[in-house]
Amino acid sequence: MNTLGVNEEQLLRMQKQPGFVAALDQSGGSTPKALAAYGVSEKSWSSTEEMFELVHQMRARVITSPSFTKERILAAILFEKTMDGQIKGQPTAQYLWDVKGVVPILKVDDGLAEEKDGVRLMKPIPGLLPLLKRAKSKGIFGTKMRSVINQANSAGIKAIVQQQFEVGAQILEAGLVPILEPEVDIHCPEKAKAEELLKSGLIEKLNKLPSGQLVLLKLTLPEKDDFYTDLVNHAKVVRVLALSGGYTREEANERLKRNHGVIASFSRALLDGLSAQQSDAEFNSELDGAVQSIFEASTVKKKI
Repeated sequence: MNTLGVNEEQLLRMQKQPGFVAALDQSGGSTPKALAAYGVSEKSWSSTEEMFELVHQMRARVITSPSFTKERILAAILFEKTMDGQIKGQPTAQYLWDVKGVVPILKVDDGLAEEKDGVRLMKPIPGLLPLLKRAKSKGIFGTKMRSVINQANSAGIKAIVQQQFEVGAQILEAGLVPILEPEVDIHCPEKAKAEELLKSGLIEKLNKLPSGQLVLLKLTLPEKDDFYTDLVNHAKVVRVLALSGGYTREEANERLKRNHGVIASFSRALLDGLSAQQSDAEFNSELDGAVQSIFEASTVKKKI
């Protein structure tokens, strides 16, 4: 074990091995949309619990698919109810790591607050500490939490970075590795400027992290190619992940290829094209194509 108290094998996998992170963490608000895209209408459930059971079945189908392989997928980000569920009679995180060799990560934020200063901070997370303790006991490696930047507003972006690192400190204290996700909305009118402000704030905070503390970053694919190279190479950063952010899979992959050292952490762009109505052969073939394309975009070699 290292100074973070995390699984050393999982940490080395996240740092060194090729692959990408599958984001399977749609939560309450985005679940109906995710199910609709999967071909399951709102008429298919009569309660929130039934809705979550249907989305768990979708995620379990993805995770158990022969196309979901550790050779291409480093980790999977789970929603809390997915973590609390089971796959083939085993707790989800245990199945992911012991059977599939994929590192389990948990989404811990409680959604977004109303916009202020051009950004949407995370809502308070009142049950964070007990959730982190439970996650640790279930074999979770790290966490993910999202906030959103809509405008290139320096005060708002500073508040986003401050909040991400403050919550990240609590996660590190609990022996987990945080993924900090300050997303820049792809429709931000001054997206490149917002990215400059964000990178500057992130580097300032990373430079002040105590010895032995490491984080992952999950960021919007930037307007300037290789813009996040300083973050990719930073000693305190395990990995820089890219979110698809509303880009099609094709565009997200093309942008990702131009950002060397950054790997994908796609959600909708990964699951696009999958359907509850597909046979297992059709489903597995569609998923295999998506996984392979994202893997290839994530493993472009650095420039000489």
